[in-house]
Amino acid sequence: MFKKITNLFTAIVFVAVTSLFGFSASAQTPIVIKLSHVVAENTPKGQASLKFKELAEKKLPGKVQVQVFPNSQLFGDAKEMEALLLNDVQIIAPSLSKFDRYTKKIQVFDLPFIFKDADAALRFENSKEGRALLKSMEDKGLIGLDYWGNGMRHFAANKDFRLPQDIKGLKFRIQASDVYEAIMKSVGANGQKMAFAEVYQALQTGVVDGQENSFSNMYSQKFHEVQKTILETNHGILDYMVVVNAKWWNGLPADIKKGLTEAMAEATVFNNQIAKQKNDEARAAIEAAGKAKIVKLTDAQLAEWKKAMQPVYKQFEPEIGADLIKAAQAASKPAQPKAEKPAVKK
Repeated sequence: MFKKITNLFTAIVFVAVTSLFGFSASAQTPIVIKLSHVVAENTPKGQASLKFKELAEKKLPGKVQVQVFPNSQLFGDAKEMEALLLNDVQIIAPSLSKFDRYTKKIQVFDLPFIFKDADAALRFENSKEGRALLKSMEDKGLIGLDYWGNGMRHFAANKDFRLPQDIKGLKFRIQASDVYEAIMKSVGANGQKMAFAEVYQALQTGVVDGQENSFSNMYSQKFHEVQKTILETNHGILDYMVVVNAKWWNGLPADIKKGLTEAMAEATVFNNQIAKQKNDEARAAIEAAGKAKIVKLTDAQLAEWKKAMQPVYKQFEPEIGADLIKAAQAASKPAQPKAEKPAVKK
């Protein structure tokens, strides 16, 4: 009898201690991490998401399981941010246009022609000012882990056009961005905020006349099949911020957080390496399909677009801040050579 009581007491103590320190059998169950995005798997973001899954599960074997949901399978544009804040999903990678309700400074990325190319945008993202924006929304429940590049934006419409006045009165699908709404007004067009998953049908049925996007997104979603002209404007960057639920992230064990951080850094390098390749391939595929004509602008035509959109800067500078705008613009300027030190006379 005494032996049974002793064994029972030992068992109770063991359960209490293991529960207290989290060493129960359930601790061996992998942490499930849901990563949701709205684009196709054959885009830079789609491929980078799969690369992150591969790297995270390799670095943390048996500790994490990353589930990737592409093409708005889990949550669409309108719901993914809310789902993240509710911890119904742990990682999302929305366009930078989606964060203006959490910090107005993020609108710097949407200003027209602020970056001359994708490399300039990457330089700004890796600058002191760019890295600070990743942490600027933690008080709102969001932490940015990194930026994923996706290339430059171009205008496309169901008619032939070259200049801003050619699209006056047309309806263009835009992301939920006040800056892009102002951009469309500056050229006399009407911006209609619409979820990404709805765009193809809206173009096909004439609900909107055009849209603006990267080549990889246009091709993967077959927008070129229902557009007549794609104008290679390079008027903006279409990059993403990979964000996590702040409470969830800050509550992770140190080793898990370290492994995920390393996996994200490597996935980001991978993403940015393939972004240009994917856009070049998509551009070539659109041309080969022969359904939409890709038009390169002359310097004079491009100047007309820049002139028409210039007032947008004045409208949003008070919200964004002049210093941040200057820092972003500086990323497009060639680096100044370091002055050589005068030779020391012996």
